[in-house]
Amino acid sequence: MDFEVWLTLLLASIAISVSPGAGAVVSMNYGIKYGLKKSYSAIFGLQAGLLAQTFIVVIGLGAIIAKSVLVFNIVKWVGVAYLVYLGLSKIFEKVELVEQSEQIKSYDAKKAFLTATFINLTNPKATVFLVAFIPQFLNPNESLWLQFTIIGLTLCVVDIFVMTGYSSMASKLKFLIKDVKAMKIQNRITGMFLILAAVFMSTAKRS
Repeated sequence: MDFEVWLTLLLASIAISVSPGAGAVVSMNYGIKYGLKKSYSAIFGLQAGLLAQTFIVVIGLGAIIAKSVLVFNIVKWVGVAYLVYLGLSKIFEKVELVEQSEQIKSYDAKKAFLTATFINLTNPKATVFLVAFIPQFLNPNESLWLQFTIIGLTLCVVDIFVMTGYSSMASKLKFLIKDVKAMKIQNRITGMFLILAAVFMSTAKRS
C-alpha cells in the first residue's frame, strides 16, 4: 500500500472513530465509573469486534449481510435489542454509594470485554460501511491479505487512541459517582445515549 493511500486511510479512520457512537458511550461509561486504566478491557473489546467485522468483510460475509434482507435484519435487530437492553439496564440500575475500593472490586474485565465486543459485532452499519469503505484502499496488484491487515490495524489503533481520549475525559468526572443524585443522572444519560445509538442503528439500510 502506497504511503499516500495509507495517509488517506488514516485520516478517514480518525474521522470515523471521532464520530460519536455506541463505542464512545461505552468507553466514557467505564472511564467515569472505573477510571481510564480499567476502561481498556471495554476499549479492547470494541477493537475485537471491529477486527471481527473486518474479517467478515474479508471472507465475503459482509457482502452477504449487506445484500440479504433476512441476514441483515437479524444482525441489525439483535444489535438494536442489545443496545436497548443495556440502555434500560443503565437507566434503572440501582444506585448506592460505595467506597472506591468496593467499586473496583465490582469491576469485571471479562464482562466489559465481551459486552463491548458484542456491541461492535452486531452493528450492521459498520459491516455495510466496511464493505463500501475497504475496497477504496485496495490495490488488486498487491497482496489482499496484507492490505486487509494494514487496514484493520490502522482502524483499530486509531480507535484505541480515540476511545482512550473519550474514556480519559470521562475519568476526570469520577467525582460525580460520589453523589447519588449525580450517579442517577449519569446513568440515565448513559442509558439514553445507548438507546439513541440503538435508534440510529435501527435506521441502517442495505447498500
